[in-house]
Amino acid sequence: MSTPPLTGDLSPDEFRAAAHAAVDWIAEYLEHSGQYPVRSRVRPGDIRDALPASPPTLGEPLDAMLQDFVSTIVPGITHWNHPAFFAYFANSASYSGILGELLTAGLNANGMLWVTSPAVTELEAVTLDWLRQLMGLGDGWFGQITDTASISTFYALAAARERAGLDIRTKGMAARTDLPRLRVYCSEHAHSSIDKAVIALGLGHENLVKIPADEQFRLRPDALGAAMAADVAAGCVPLAVVPCVGTTSTTSIDPVVEVVRIAREHQCWVHVDAAYGGVAAIVPELQYLMDGVDGADSLVVNPHKWLFTPMDCSVFYTRDARALKQAFALLPEYLVTSTSTGATNLMDYGIQLGRRFRALKLWMVLRAFGRDGLAERIRFHCELAREFAGMVHFEGGWELTAPVTLSLVCFRRVPPGADEVAIAALNAQIMERVNARGAVYLSHTKLGEQYTLRLAIGNIRTDRQHIELAWHELRAAAAALEAGA
Repeated sequence: MSTPPLTGDLSPDEFRAAAHAAVDWIAEYLEHSGQYPVRSRVRPGDIRDALPASPPTLGEPLDAMLQDFVSTIVPGITHWNHPAFFAYFANSASYSGILGELLTAGLNANGMLWVTSPAVTELEAVTLDWLRQLMGLGDGWFGQITDTASISTFYALAAARERAGLDIRTKGMAARTDLPRLRVYCSEHAHSSIDKAVIALGLGHENLVKIPADEQFRLRPDALGAAMAADVAAGCVPLAVVPCVGTTSTTSIDPVVEVVRIAREHQCWVHVDAAYGGVAAIVPELQYLMDGVDGADSLVVNPHKWLFTPMDCSVFYTRDARALKQAFALLPEYLVTSTSTGATNLMDYGIQLGRRFRALKLWMVLRAFGRDGLAERIRFHCELAREFAGMVHFEGGWELTAPVTLSLVCFRRVPPGADEVAIAALNAQIMERVNARGAVYLSHTKLGEQYTLRLAIGNIRTDRQHIELAWHELRAAAAALEAGA
């Protein structure tokens, strides 16, 4: 193959050939992703050492890059698309979503202003309104797509801080004796992104109040009310409460209706973290999960978790777009346009200026599967979780450690007479042995003092055989370890 030119782009024919080869590889990969070890087996530094230390002087052909991708990069990938990936939360890409991502890259549009690509802004609005309807939410929500729930939560708390009317945007928080301590509340099982948002916004980590949970790992409204009342009595100002619809460790559902009622007594912002569980409301019989959410101020849902949309795609909704805009809008002269005032400029509603066309892939996923197709896939995953929980429940020496709310199962091996230290050590060894074998991949958490294994189902290609395989691997690992093998 001839040396690539020194000016201009590569030839369209070379791109066509390489792109066809890449699409063929992706299709083959997704069809047979189960042949790979789920967790990468490389050691730290292996991939770096396999790559040249210096960049090439002359351009290289695309087919050579594809060959290196397969031989060098793929061994360093943990395969989130693997049907037996059960760690953390699932993150699988459907064909329709991948196609949307490809077209997005080809267009390379920047949706910072309406005028810089009207379709980016308007398709995002339509797609997020579709998703709102699918989840059974009412009217009045303004939505935008961010990269992850961490940023969506950051935006929510920034809007809450702005709406508090303390002029922090202009004057900041440093050395201000007129500012009260601002408090944010969440469950002891809430995601660490809330901690990071509180830190990044300058509220102070010690002002994030972790509320105790009940025996089903749900935030306790009585404890929330007591904590807020005590803070007010001490001169603090409750700023925001973050209930969860699907906590990270157990997928427990906080009582949003009661949380909203208590928060309103203190004029407090309510941000619902439904990053994992929100899309389950697409299933008609699960729409109760969103009870009370229409009374909240903001909401985050992640289609890249359980809606088969490629990373990254987090949806942030708010009922107070004005507060969000007040927190972030800034208009330098070089961004002034003559666009009609009816247009939305998404740069006004967040920290970033440049914005990818993320709505395209989500729009294509919603169209490819439709309401019924999405609901049935999510319903099936919940059914698989209940089946796996039944295997654990009816097998001696194993126990469930949390209720099975959606598609996550928390469980552990409990040998007779073992204390918590021994149980934790054994389960950590079981998980590592299973993961090292490469057939399935699980993660863990701690519930109080209980070290707990987690099996999270949500991959679009996961089937019954994969949970049966996971159970076989777990039992075999436990038996081998307890036999001293």
